[in-house]
Amino acid sequence: MSKSALRQLPESVDVLIVGAGAAGLMCAATAGKRGRRVLVLDHANKVGKKILMSGGGRCNFTNLYTSPENYYSQNPHFCKSALARYTQWDFIALVEKHSIPYHEKTLGQLFCDNKSKDIVDMLLTECRAAKAQIRTRCGIQSIEPLGTGFLVNTGLGKVACESLVIATGGLSIPTMGATGFGYDVARQFGLKIVPTRPALVPFTLHRHQLEQQQALPGSALPVIASCGEGSFPEQMLFTHRGLSGPAVLQISSYWREGMSVEFDLVPGWNLGEWISEKRRQNPDSYLHRVLAELWSKKLVQHFLQRQGIDSRPLKQYGEKALADIALKLQYWKLVPAGTEGYRTAEVTLGGVDTDGISSRTMECKTQSGLYFIGEVLDVTGWLGGYNFQWAWASGHAAGEVV
Repeated sequence: MSKSALRQLPESVDVLIVGAGAAGLMCAATAGKRGRRVLVLDHANKVGKKILMSGGGRCNFTNLYTSPENYYSQNPHFCKSALARYTQWDFIALVEKHSIPYHEKTLGQLFCDNKSKDIVDMLLTECRAAKAQIRTRCGIQSIEPLGTGFLVNTGLGKVACESLVIATGGLSIPTMGATGFGYDVARQFGLKIVPTRPALVPFTLHRHQLEQQQALPGSALPVIASCGEGSFPEQMLFTHRGLSGPAVLQISSYWREGMSVEFDLVPGWNLGEWISEKRRQNPDSYLHRVLAELWSKKLVQHFLQRQGIDSRPLKQYGEKALADIALKLQYWKLVPAGTEGYRTAEVTLGGVDTDGISSRTMECKTQSGLYFIGEVLDVTGWLGGYNFQWAWASGHAAGEVV
């Protein structure tokens, strides 16, 4: 055979993984350790971009309290098998094996002491040890199923593989290269897509709502945010566009257009009883001065103005009037204008319908050798390291069988 003919032959590997993010790299290292010839391709210029930017650059890489209840999916049982077989403790052991210093921030959230790059370097070290190859700046042009395996036409030539793993993520943060490629592949092979939308994303407010709080951007306070079946005690942050902070990001996954969101602005307290006690202790105290024990002066002024409440000495309010005022101040209900969309969303809700995927192996039930892992699937975690743990668990599950 001539040299030119040889150059036209496709490269051959056992496992081709499309996407060099958290799930893809974990899958590559796991499969490579089994002696499989692994190639990872990514259209971006470097691997692990979402890992690098996550957690304010320190990567909230898992959560101590991970359980299936921390995930949204049309099939809430789907994530159980993978999460049980590769737990947060398994990933923590890997982090410790590489001597990466870390700490718990709040609510079981584990962060690197130094930089997110520590996690990326760890995964790359694991891939090198497993002899998995990684190539960046390489897009996928077409996928052709063969009798056994696939022929994949890439920007760097054709690759034949026995197993094809789609680890391309969702639509969140398109400036980092997010596309709907994984959904296109799923459709090509007859899989359904659960409608997608931005999740873990800030709310935007209507103009009149923003005008009311124009002095508040940067102000934060603890709240309980509730919408539908969701309720989260965390911090809320006022922004120039609307509302953000962990409580808002969490509840955004439960919100749909037109729904109202309620905020308990004094979580764990009965504001009415507290103010009544303050009146008994010092009836001459003005309402705004008492409330300044709970909130900043700026927030107190805003909350009173928003409800049209005049600040007077507490003795000038009747019991019922004071109880009504407390209810108005403690519970704030509003209908957001929308969200900031995929531009700032941390993850994508919806994705490849898990009814067509094996929960044990992540393999497509109707196309042998085709696997989907990570965010591309209809499995979305809460804020706080849960989405990374799903990436590690689903990547490991596929890596053990591809």
